[in-house]
Amino acid sequence: MTKRMLPIGFSSLRKIRERDCYYVDKTDHARRLVEGGDHYFLSRPRRFGKTLLVDTLQKLFEGSEELFRGLAVHGGWDWSARHPVVRLDFSGVGHFDTPDGVRGTVERQLAATERRAGVEPGPAGAAVRFHELIEALHERTGRQAVVLVDEYDKPILDALGDRELALANRDFLRSLYGTIKACDRQLRFVFLTGVSKFSQAGLFSGLNNLRDVTLAP
Repeated sequence: MTKRMLPIGFSSLRKIRERDCYYVDKTDHARRLVEGGDHYFLSRPRRFGKTLLVDTLQKLFEGSEELFRGLAVHGGWDWSARHPVVRLDFSGVGHFDTPDGVRGTVERQLAATERRAGVEPGPAGAAVRFHELIEALHERTGRQAVVLVDEYDKPILDALGDRELALANRDFLRSLYGTIKACDRQLRFVFLTGVSKFSQAGLFSGLNNLRDVTLAP
C-alpha cells in the first residue's frame, strides 16, 4: 500500500486533492450545514481546520465538482447551481497593528473579488464597497451570493496591546459586518469563523440571525 502525504498545514482543498493527500471526508457535514440553514458562526482555536472548512464551502458553492469526486457530498450536490462567493480571510494575511491595516486588507480582498468577477470597483469606504459588490454579483449572475469570513476577530485580537487601535478595528469591523444583515435578500449562505465567541466581541448587534454551531455535535 502506497503511503500518501499528510496535509499538515494545508488549508486548500484543491491542494490536498490534487496532491492525493490523506483527507478525512467531512463534506457531508458541509452539505448538511448548507441544507439546514443559511447564517452560521463557528469558533475554534487556531490550527483547528477552520480555513480548510471555509475553503471547502467556497469550492462547493463555486461548483468545483472535480475536487469532490469520490467524496460523500458528490452525489448529493447540485453542481449546476453555482453561486458567487465573497471571501474575507484574516487568518494569514494583513498586518493589523496599524490604523490602516484592517482597512487595507479588506479593500485588497474586495478588489480581487471584483477583478475576478469583472465588476467595476465600488466607491470608497469598505462597508459600502462590500455592499455594492454583493448587489453587483447578485445582479450579474442572477443567483444569491455567499459570504465567507475566516478569523473574523483577528484584527482585534492582534491589536489587544493597543486599546485604542483594538477599539478602532472593532468599530471598522462592526460597520463591515453590518453589511451582511443589510444584504440579506441577496445572500444564500453566510459562514463566519473566529477564535472568540461572537457574542463577546460586540460586533454583531445588527446581525442577530447567526446560528452558533460551536458546540453542536
